Order: sequence, then structure tokens, then C-alpha cells
Amino acid sequence: MKKIRWQLITIFLTGLVVGILLLTDTSTGPIQVFESHPTSGGIYREGLVGQIQRLNPLLSWYNDVDDDVCRLLFSSLVTRDTRGNPQGDLAIDWGISMDGMTYNFAINPDAKWHDGQPVTADDVIFTFEMLKNGSGYIPADVINFWNSVKINPVDPKTIQFVLDEAFAPFFDYLNVGILPRHIYGGMTFEEMVESKINIQPIGSGPFRLKELVQENGVILGVTIENNGNYYGRKPFLDEIQFTYYSDSGLAYQAYQQGLIDGISYVSDDILSNVLKDEEMNLYTARRPVLSMVFFNLDNRNVEFLQSKNVRQALMTGLNRERIVNKILGGQGIIANSPILYGNWAYTSEVIAPEYNQEKATELLVKEGYIIASEQERVRTKEITSVDGNTERKALSFTLVYPDDDMHHRVAEQIQQDWGRINVLLNLEAVSYDDLVNHILPDRSYEAALVDLNLSVYPDPDPYPFWDQTQISSGQNYTQWNNKTISQYLETARVETDRAERARLYKNFQILFMEELPALPLYNTVYNYPVSQKVSGISIGPIYRPSDRFLNISDWFMVSRSSVK
Repeated sequence: MKKIRWQLITIFLTGLVVGILLLTDTSTGPIQVFESHPTSGGIYREGLVGQIQRLNPLLSWYNDVDDDVCRLLFSSLVTRDTRGNPQGDLAIDWGISMDGMTYNFAINPDAKWHDGQPVTADDVIFTFEMLKNGSGYIPADVINFWNSVKINPVDPKTIQFVLDEAFAPFFDYLNVGILPRHIYGGMTFEEMVESKINIQPIGSGPFRLKELVQENGVILGVTIENNGNYYGRKPFLDEIQFTYYSDSGLAYQAYQQGLIDGISYVSDDILSNVLKDEEMNLYTARRPVLSMVFFNLDNRNVEFLQSKNVRQALMTGLNRERIVNKILGGQGIIANSPILYGNWAYTSEVIAPEYNQEKATELLVKEGYIIASEQERVRTKEITSVDGNTERKALSFTLVYPDDDMHHRVAEQIQQDWGRINVLLNLEAVSYDDLVNHILPDRSYEAALVDLNLSVYPDPDPYPFWDQTQISSGQNYTQWNNKTISQYLETARVETDRAERARLYKNFQILFMEELPALPLYNTVYNYPVSQKVSGISIGPIYRPSDRFLNISDWFMVSRSSVK
């Protein structure tokens, strides 16, 4: 034991001496730590799934790949962040009158077109006046709105808009690419549509056209370059090269061959391969599509849907997580509000019923719906008619849904879930056009599986779908007649104070999820794969695919190192 102790002491002393020598040794100098900084340079190459038509922001509403390029070539008066908040673009400042009807905007004094001409109030006026004539190319509601607005130049760099009534979502209507009057000014809208200038665009955005890649008269790609005269924060990237592909599969093959660095659209057939690709970063964002089950609350054939307990039971008996995971392959986000998740008006304080078959059954029993005999599989309730006769009414109704594979599988899953709580759901497939243009407007349904596409306007403004005034001729297809809700929505759409609007919409969401005139199911997602060679990308909830370029000035492919 004594011998071992001396060995331990010797080892300890040796280690102590070595440690002291290491601490006092300065021959190697201080340890240097390097950090990386993005710098200018690099060419990003992206495959756009689609075909070019016109690089003109007034003509790109219905073509995502045109909108992608226009987003980088043209500036708008106001843009938005990922939460839907308005952000100045050409406008450096604005003011709103007390009555919420007059808006003044100051244009950036340094803003210039790619040909060096200054951007002026006349360009803004010209763009919105031209827009008013864009029937067939621009959504009808956008045209109708602008026909009610007066536009006045205050001075060469100040513009005024006068509304005929207060309208808080007005900022959404300003997110339109501005055209140069000195280029398009002598044209009618029809002449502009046919103009060759649409493939030789002059904008004021962070990038400008460098060249079109053509073969046998067909445009195969577009190259845009950094606009050195851009008034805003200049991008790091030198160029972006867009190449057009007819489908995602061909674009992914091009990526595998090293021809491109990113893909604008990922279809289901290549998603699994993209997910496995270790050389790619996959950015996923919530799309502005909300899938719901609408109830027709004023249909006498299904008066039981007027019961809050029945609607709560149907929501509680619905396994939305299974729908997202099993049918959507995980490519969805469970929706707990009629306002899009991630929007400035969305509140996380909303409590959605959790999936619980026992709780759903209890709610139905509380409402009087029972299994009357062992032979029955559907819940019924004893109803007394006006003449005093009684009969048992079955908890049975029909769900109409768009006639495609995905909606069919979702509808079948809903049918199975509600069958487990002894509710009989009949399914009826209808064409999408028939659903949107006839069945919903005519209120000729009992329940409907619908997708609300809220892509054009990030301002939530739920008024069109849920206000009392929209029951007979508007888009309140559920015919939800709630006075309190209508007061919230009518006040919020004329209130200019954002905090007050958020409070009103919070109240709306809480009451909506208590009453459940419709059942929120899920939001679909957008997937954007990009090579790991590209850094600085950040994507939040999107309202259209071109929103992936919101922070394009932060993207970089070249960096330098410095000592920290």
C-alpha cells in the first residue's frame, strides 16, 4: 500500500509541473478565433417550374413564375413582412387622416428606374389607373376597389389616395409592382398586353434584366443582375439565373446534374427524394390556404347543426393530426383559428378542442343523441313536431367535397372519424367549379369541405366570410348570424390602430372557436429546396411563392473571414 501511495504522489507532482509549464508557455501566442462575413459575389441558379409569359407586374397575377421574377425587378409602394405587416418599399413614409379615408405617401428621393430615370408620383398614378382597365388579367375585386379610389399627385415625390370610406386593409392593395410611365405611358392596357417590352422590362427593384436565354425563339431562361443604383439595401448576390422547366421532376434532375441550385416548386412525386438529399436545405413555410368544413347553419334538413354542442362534438371527434400525417404526409399544419397561423392578427390564446372520442360522445348524449337500440348504428334524438307527433331523427348529413384524390381521402377520413362516434356522414364528390360557383353561393349544401385561398391579401379581414351582412348575397356561406362577431369585424376593418384591430380579432377568434360555425382543419405548406452553397435564406409564412425572396438582400454565396 505504501509503494502505491508514493507512485500516486509522483504522478500528481509530475502532472502539476506539466500544467504550470503549459500555462506559462507563450511561444504559440493567443488563440485566434475566425468568424465568417457575407460579402458581394456569387451567382444563384434556380429552376422555375412553369413557363414565362410576361415580365410585367400587372400581368403576372395568375402566373407564379412571372411573379417570381417581377418581384425582384419591380418595386411596389408598400410591401409586407412575413406576418403581413406593411413595410415601406418605394414609400419611405406615410400618413393617415383621422377618419381613415386619406393616405399620403412619400416616395424615396433616391428611387430610380433601371434606365436612370427617377421614380415619381406620376408613375404610381399611371400604374393604378392602368390597373383599372385590366379585366381578365387582374382580379375583379382589385379592379372594383381601385375604381372607388381617387389618386392625386401632391408633388413629384408625394402621392395621395382618397377612399370613399375607411378601409383598414387598404395597404394590401398597394403591394403592386409600379410601372415606368415613360416606357408604357402611350399604351392602352390591350396594347401593353401585346408589347414586346414585357420581355425587356425596366423596373426599379434590387435586380435588373441582364439577358434572356433563348433557343429557336423560345425563352428558356432569364438572367438578372444586381442593380447597383438600387435605393434600398443592395443584395450580396451578383446574379440570379432562372431556368424554366415543365415539371418538378425535370428541375430536380437538373439539380442533380449541377445545373441549378434551387427549385421553385416541389411536387409530391419528388418530395421524398428532396427530403433525403443531404446536399439540400429544405425550407418549409405555411401557405395561405386554410382547409375547413363549412356547416350550413340555416338548412332545415340539418337543424341539428345549429346546436353548439353538436358542432363541438364533431370537432372533438375529428382526428386532424391523423389527416395531416396520414393523408398529407406531414405536409400541413393543424389550424386552430379562422385566421392564418403566423399572421399579425393570429392569437395563440385560442383553445381548439383536442381529439377525444369519449368527450365527443358525451356532448352528443348531452344534446339528446343516443343509440336507441343495439341494432342501430346511428345516433338519433326524439323530436316532437308542431302537431304533437314524435319521431326519432338520425344524426346524419352529407358532406360535399372537391372531386380529386386528396380531398376524397380527407373526406373519407372525416367520415370514418365521425362514424366512430355513431354519426352517419354521406359523401358527395362535386367539381371544384360547381362547388365554388353554385353550391356554396346557392347555400344548397349541408356540409362542405372547402379550401379558403387567402393568398392575395395578408390582412386577415374575416368580414366577407363571417359577417351578418354577407349571409344572403356575400361569402358568408355558413349563414352564421352572430351580432357580436359582426360588431367585431365591422369595427376592425375601419379601425386604423393596429393594436386595437388585433384585440378585436383576438375576440373574434376566441368566440369563433367556441361556436364553431365551421371546423378549421389544416394549412398546407410550401417547400423550397436550395443547395447548401446558398446561405442567409430565411422564409416565414408566405402569401404567394415569390415571398421566398422577401429577404433576398441577405442571401449570399461568398464570405470572408476575420479574426474575432
